Amino acid sequence: MRRDARTFLLVALALFAAGCEGVQSALAPEGVHAERSAFLFWAMTIGGTLIFAALIVLTGFALLAPRRSRQWMTQESLLIGAGVVFPVVTLSVLLTYGFIVTGRPVSGDGEPRPIEIAVDGRRWWWSVTYRDEDNRPVVSANELRIPAGRPVAIKLTSPDVIHSFWIPKLAGKLDMIPGRVNLLTLNARRVGVMRGQCAEYCGGAHALMAFNVVVMAPEAFEAWLRRERASALEPADALAQQGKALFFATGCNACHSIRGAAAASELGPDLTHVGGRTSIGAATLGVDKANFARWIRDNQHIKPGNLMPAYGIFTPGQLDALASYLAGLH
Repeated sequence: MRRDARTFLLVALALFAAGCEGVQSALAPEGVHAERSAFLFWAMTIGGTLIFAALIVLTGFALLAPRRSRQWMTQESLLIGAGVVFPVVTLSVLLTYGFIVTGRPVSGDGEPRPIEIAVDGRRWWWSVTYRDEDNRPVVSANELRIPAGRPVAIKLTSPDVIHSFWIPKLAGKLDMIPGRVNLLTLNARRVGVMRGQCAEYCGGAHALMAFNVVVMAPEAFEAWLRRERASALEPADALAQQGKALFFATGCNACHSIRGAAAASELGPDLTHVGGRTSIGAATLGVDKANFARWIRDNQHIKPGNLMPAYGIFTPGQLDALASYLAGLH
């Protein structure tokens, strides 16, 4: 029994520790908002634990101590102070502190103007629009890239249903509401890759509606944005060229955009530089040729309920060609 109890305790501690790390842990903050939320969480958790422990001690004392030793616990002043005044004061202080901490703006007067990025929550993917130095839109999908150490203003909306934008390591949740633009300011401390997701049920494929956040050095971000605004390169080999022809012949351009390739639909994710992203299918699969082929053929098994039909019409050779074309779109 003692060994079983020890094993259970070790497993519980290991699971608790594992939940404090990872690419999607709010307890391992990498941004200003997330640091404030994490501090508030720990302050309330530790404070609540201490109060709970004190109540257990007092309850044990009331039950087990001699009657004469516990008579002081029946005083009216103690009941009013501990039962009314203490909870009201403590909760009021915590509520006020929470409003101050979470409501304080991230960027101050001396900091540069925030970079603006528009994110639209779709069923069940993300459209991301940057602006270059000439204020021209640069459209991407299912991935957010931001510079480290710079405030970034994320404009959130949705054209269909309510979604909720959440990057646990950077900030709290904020809803994406059709007809309304909500603003969330991020400020990442250091470079790295973390994960975000839709945090409000939005329909069939909600559980697989995620995205990667790539935090880059400011110079690297500017260089990436210059490359990102360019049109897609022409296929370099015969197999990829065959894949490009199939892309248009089978109607893929009816849903997807590829800048410079006469595909301009906004029904599905922009694919201009899809081969250079960290994932496809809204963080469902990694980016490589094999996963492109899997997604085209079996996407309804990989991400049930998404709005792209499974394409079983391609022969293995055609699928290989189409996957080669998409994987080469850097």
